Amino acid sequence: MDPSNNTNVLPAALKGRAILPGLVNAHSHAFQRVIRGRTEYRTISDEDNFWTWREMMYSAAARLTPEDIYDASRMAFLEMALSGITAVGEFHYLHHAPGGNAYDDPNLLAKQVVRAARDVGLRIALLRVAYARSGFEVDPDPQQLRFIEKDAGLYLKNVSKLQKDLNGEKGMAWIGVAPHSVRAVPLNFLKEMVAFANDELLPVHMHVAEQAAEVGTCIEEYGRSPVALLATEGLLSERFTAVHAIHVTPKAVRMLAEARATVCACPTTERNLGDGTVPIDEYFKEGVRVSLGTDSQVQIDLLEDARELEYHLRLQKMGRAVLTEGTDTSKSALAARLFECATVNGSRSINLPTTTPESGEPADFFTVDLNDPSLAGASEDDLLTHIVFSLSRTAIRDVVVGGKRIVENGRHAQQEEIVERFKALQKRLWG
Repeated sequence: MDPSNNTNVLPAALKGRAILPGLVNAHSHAFQRVIRGRTEYRTISDEDNFWTWREMMYSAAARLTPEDIYDASRMAFLEMALSGITAVGEFHYLHHAPGGNAYDDPNLLAKQVVRAARDVGLRIALLRVAYARSGFEVDPDPQQLRFIEKDAGLYLKNVSKLQKDLNGEKGMAWIGVAPHSVRAVPLNFLKEMVAFANDELLPVHMHVAEQAAEVGTCIEEYGRSPVALLATEGLLSERFTAVHAIHVTPKAVRMLAEARATVCACPTTERNLGDGTVPIDEYFKEGVRVSLGTDSQVQIDLLEDARELEYHLRLQKMGRAVLTEGTDTSKSALAARLFECATVNGSRSINLPTTTPESGEPADFFTVDLNDPSLAGASEDDLLTHIVFSLSRTAIRDVVVGGKRIVENGRHAQQEEIVERFKALQKRLWG
């Protein structure tokens, strides 16, 4: 996106500032902002892991009202805006009232999330999640009653209605389909969803191989791993984003590459939950595009996620500059590759409307203060490397979305009210 189209929204003098294209957060569960700091202790279980964390997350999800979801989402989106994120892919799976009863409007909670993004000023792809069961040969979990729509026809009817309702958002809000995972969506349901998405040219996002247990169960049910199942059933495409895709074989990596699918890595959440490390080096070798997501909102800093793609591999490989392409030794090559994950690849993943100088549409961008201590001493040759590997969020000064400045000099116009309402929500939930 070209910030040159936005000369009227910032002061003429930008001395000491650099302008960069807006960051794109391709995978978010905004409501999970309410559990930040609430799960960082050992439970009574002998072993804490993703599955024990999930139970704590469910207990919070079960208590949220529509207005709570709005306030939690607005808090998450505010943090995104303050960190330079201008668009988000919201993987939304809260559909029903507590106890599982349907609202009169089955998209009520999705619209609360869209409303929150609109009020903060972010673009949003509402990736409406399908959740049909608790798992293969698993008894229904009462904590998942707010998620579940057992019938593919009902799910697609609700998606179509939401699609129609968002038609007037003019590039600020649109939909995608999101089968939660192979454990939550059986194959026949999954095929109907993907066929619908293909007909409507919608993005498809899905949790894939996040947990080793998920891979084992998929093999038990279908005789194939999750990626192999998707590939052999013809469900992968350039519109498909495999979220996490950690526990994969080299053959699975090639399958994703051949389908021109995207992988969305969420390094901060993946290390927080002990999921494992996404094999980014293998994806890059095969030409797979990698986008980034903040996922559980334990920390909202997409540039931190970008640098962790490299840093996690350094710990594994005990070497440096692991993700450098070929023999390229230029100073900014690695930073440019990681920055592309946080921008261009994210845009493609969520089907972000593109703007060009020729289109006349204003672009999305953010500015950084070159005098911020985290950037002090950076030169033109290594500025991008400083930004990707060392930028502090205090350096981000302005954020512009669609020609509208939503952050000015490091502050959002609604910041105090958003924070106060979120603090009140937390007090009600946890006090």
